[in-house]
Amino acid sequence: MRVKITLACTECKQRNYNMMKEKKNHPERMETKKYCRFCKTHTMHRETK
Repeated sequence: MRVKITLACTECKQRNYNMMKEKKNHPERMETKKYCRFCKTHTMHRETK
């Protein structure tokens, strides 16, 4: 089952990205390095509720 998730910047806490993920294959919170337009740099983004 695919669920909609939101990724938030770990530096400024802004919610920048919406994605889909497979809950069965990845039950833990997703973390990836993405560009933050508010920080104007690549930072770690973490899945939020």
